[in-house]
Amino acid sequence: MSKIYYVVGGEYADTSFSIIAPGHSEERFGPFGEHEAHICWRALTGKTVDNAMVRYFIRSNEEASSDTWYVIGGEYADTGFQTIAPGKKKDILGPYNRQDALNKWRELTGKTVDSALTRYDLCTKEELARRDL
Repeated sequence: MSKIYYVVGGEYADTSFSIIAPGHSEERFGPFGEHEAHICWRALTGKTVDNAMVRYFIRSNEEASSDTWYVIGGEYADTGFQTIAPGKKKDILGPYNRQDALNKWRELTGKTVDSALTRYDLCTKEELARRDL
């Protein structure tokens, strides 16, 4: 059985992208197969590219119901954020519940705000298992 995906998001209150902006509600599109979800996501992000407060995510049913989160990242070799810088290792912090993961992410990004090559992301345990770490 293949996974079912949804595109979720909308306009957020701030760039932590954790709380929908007042007067707005979370948008949800789907269900889709994986390819169709990416097509929908591209279309939505293309239409809203000029609004820094709008963000959309692709989530599977399992991810949408997960409350186990990780913060991953570190110093990267370049702004493509694919390869960790030589001599560095990727940080994998967690597991956390969603709010604690957001708090840890805010702490780390606040400490590294002046480093254009340092980046941290939130991911569920399912996303973490799929990533090439």
